[in-house]
Amino acid sequence: MQRILITGNMGYVGPGVVRHLRQQFPQAELIGYDMAYFAHCLTGVQRLPEARLDRQIFGDVRHLPSSLLQGLDAIVHLAAISNDPMGQTYEAVTLEINHQAGISLARRAKAAGVKAFVFASSCSMYGAGGEGAKTEQSDLNPLTAYARSKVLSEQDLAPLADDSFQVTCLRFATACGWSDRLRLDLVVNDFVAGAVATGRISILSDGTPWRPLIHVQDMARAIEWAITRTAECGGNFLAINAGSEQWNYQVRELAAAIAEAIPGTEVQLNSSAPPDKRSYRVDFSLFRELAPNHQPRRTLADTITELHAGLLGMGFRDPEFRSSQLMRLRVLTALRDTGQLDASLCWQDAAAIAAPAAQPELALS
Repeated sequence: MQRILITGNMGYVGPGVVRHLRQQFPQAELIGYDMAYFAHCLTGVQRLPEARLDRQIFGDVRHLPSSLLQGLDAIVHLAAISNDPMGQTYEAVTLEINHQAGISLARRAKAAGVKAFVFASSCSMYGAGGEGAKTEQSDLNPLTAYARSKVLSEQDLAPLADDSFQVTCLRFATACGWSDRLRLDLVVNDFVAGAVATGRISILSDGTPWRPLIHVQDMARAIEWAITRTAECGGNFLAINAGSEQWNYQVRELAAAIAEAIPGTEVQLNSSAPPDKRSYRVDFSLFRELAPNHQPRRTLADTITELHAGLLGMGFRDPEFRSSQLMRLRVLTALRDTGQLDASLCWQDAAAIAAPAAQPELALS
C-alpha cells in the first residue's frame, strides 16, 4: 500500500483508523477527506489526529474531485451521516450522502484504477433480527434510513467488483470505546457517561434488545485486513460481519456490567417502554475464518475502564451531556440553527468546506 484515501476521517472512528494505518503502513501516503462537521469535537487530545496524515483535504464527499483518485491503491470509505437519529432527521440527505455519493465515488475510483475499496457497512441492516444469530446469508430487515443506506450501497457495490477492483463491505457491530473525537450517542459510551456524570444509567427500553459491539481500535484492525486481503480470501466482492460473538450483549447486560465496574451506579429500566424492534445477535464465524490474525482484542471490561478513565481525565461531569456536542445530532442542529449549514447539510459560506470548485487542503507532511 503506497497511497490510501480515508473519507470521513474526522468523525468518531476515523482517528483510530488513521493511527492504526500509520503504524501498519509507515511509508504510505495517507490522505484524509472530510466535510469537518465534527472537527471541533475533540476530547482531551494533545495532538490533532490529522497530524498523522500526509494530507488533510476538506471537502464534501458528494463533490470529491476525480483528480484526487489518481494513483490511489485503496480507499477506506467511512464518510456517512452515521446514526439513526441523524438519519431520521435528515433522511433524504442520509441516502444522498451514504448511498448515492458513495456509489459515485466507487465507480469513479474503479475507473481511476484504484485496487481496493473498503466500505464501512453495518450490522444494523439486520434490524428486527429475532432469536437466531445473523449470518451474511440472513435476510436483511433495515428499520432506519441509516440501515437502508447501507443495504442499498452493498447492493450497488457488488456488480462493480472484479479482478481489478476489490470491494469489501465490513458490516460492523455497534462501535464503542475511546476516541479523539468521542461520541456519547452510542450505547456503551452513553451508559458509562451517565454513570460518571449522574451515577445513573437510564435505559430507554425494557433492556432486552440484543446489540453486537466492537471497539473502534478493533474496527481499525478489520479495515487493515480488508485493505490487504487477496481475492483468494473472500472473492472480489465480500460483505462480511465484522466483530466477535463474545460481544453480543443484551442492553440490560451492558448496564449491569457498567454498574458493577463503577460502584454507586444505579440502573433505571423502563419496563413499560414499547419493545425496541432493533434487536439482533450476529454470527461472526466467517470473519473469524477469513481474518484469524485480525480478530477483536478488546473486551467489554477494559472498554468500560478506558471510557471511565478518559471521561474523568477530561473533567467530564455534565449531567446534560445528551444536549452537548458529544451527541452528533446536536452538533448538526447547532450548525443548522446558526446558519452555517443549509438543509442539504452543505456549508453556507462559499469560502468554507463544501465548495466543490475550491477544495481547501492542509499539508501535514
